[in-house]
Amino acid sequence: MLDERKKKVLQAVIDDYVTMAEPVGSRTVARTHDLGVSAATIRNEMADLEMLGYLEHIHTSSGRIPSSKGYRFYVDDLLTPRKLSEEEKTLIDRWYKARVKRIDEVFQETAKIISHVTKNLSFVLAPQLSQAAFRCLQFLPLDEHRAIAVVMTDAGFIENRIVKIPDGAAFEDFQRMAKVINECLAGKNLAAIQPEHMKRIRDEIGDEKLYESATGIIRQSLDSEKRERLYLGGTTEALSQPEFHSVERMKEILLMLEEKQLLKDILHAHLGEGLSVTIGRENKYTGIQDCSIITATYHLDGELLGTIAVLGPTRMEYGKAMTLLGYMNDNLASVIRQFRW
Repeated sequence: MLDERKKKVLQAVIDDYVTMAEPVGSRTVARTHDLGVSAATIRNEMADLEMLGYLEHIHTSSGRIPSSKGYRFYVDDLLTPRKLSEEEKTLIDRWYKARVKRIDEVFQETAKIISHVTKNLSFVLAPQLSQAAFRCLQFLPLDEHRAIAVVMTDAGFIENRIVKIPDGAAFEDFQRMAKVINECLAGKNLAAIQPEHMKRIRDEIGDEKLYESATGIIRQSLDSEKRERLYLGGTTEALSQPEFHSVERMKEILLMLEEKQLLKDILHAHLGEGLSVTIGRENKYTGIQDCSIITATYHLDGELLGTIAVLGPTRMEYGKAMTLLGYMNDNLASVIRQFRW
């Protein structure tokens, strides 16, 4: 157990580190917080906190940063619960009213709201509450041998796939294939695509390798349509965090975001737990052991629907993120009801 002075010093260090994103020294704490003790006393307390595992000393800097253990104590024992302000509630209400016209958009906009407020990555794991119709297929050139296939539906869902350009084919062949598919399937419910539709596409394309590529893309979209969906928000805002400025670290995060099943597994691990905070090395996936995840599960008419989450560096504003997810968790069901029927 920490005595009151150590608690105050730990809270001061964490508050300052969250704000400045730089190691915190005793003089900074003494200058920015009225703890009623000298900088020398604060320095001794910080040394004790480091010895106890709540703070870490990095490089040659005289300052210290919180450890996962320090953040855990901070979240469990030092954070004071707060409510969302009326201004913040109004922002959320207006956001939904201005941007959501159908139920499928509720979840994507929820992810955007969360990332906008927290400045971190956000996820919403949601069930399929309606059937989407095919809108179009587009291809974007990636390199000489690969292209990115983008499948869009009328519900705004977008599926991205990297596809190999078969030997002897060119990107222009993929563009021609997309035109054929769009003419054959535009407006059709994904779940209602029949073999005769695919036969027409095969005949129109006239190239078996291209046809196999096309069926693979559509099959993956159909499979995805049957499963729950993962919505992502805030990639640009999250990568602007100092912790992700390293090119290598940025690559790691982007590669992780491509692993949709991994992200779903992470969220499923917290399904039904209510509001949960997993900090740093508590995360089992090694790629995010310098990050924290805050999750909340939401319900509709007593049925567990899915999970909303924030993922960011351990140096995040836990109080703000936890308050926001708690509010969204309590109110998401009422938003869904407005668009369900």
